[in-house]
Amino acid sequence: MAGRRSFAELRSELSPEAQARAAAETARSVEEMDLAEVRRALQLSQDELAQTLNIGQASVAKLEKRADMYLSTLRRFIEAIGGELEIVARFQDHSVKIKSLGELREHT
Repeated sequence: MAGRRSFAELRSELSPEAQARAAAETARSVEEMDLAEVRRALQLSQDELAQTLNIGQASVAKLEKRADMYLSTLRRFIEAIGGELEIVARFQDHSVKIKSLGELREHT
């Protein structure tokens, strides 16, 4: 396989500035994923997730494309892939983790 070089070798030839930009972009892309990207990153198929949620594969596909959904639906999806949903409000000088809306209702 003449002429082929490893990614690490190619990356080492980049300027330090280019390496820093690439690292920053990689970090940003890992922090921002849609539901389908998260599922794929965890190496789960739509069928596997559908079985966990007791719904059809087509329903998983629809969920992944929705722009708006109930928090309870999003929570079920995230928990089914092994995560925990947190809602954080970010302000200019601080962030606040929002308690479960169910917990908030119980206290009022």
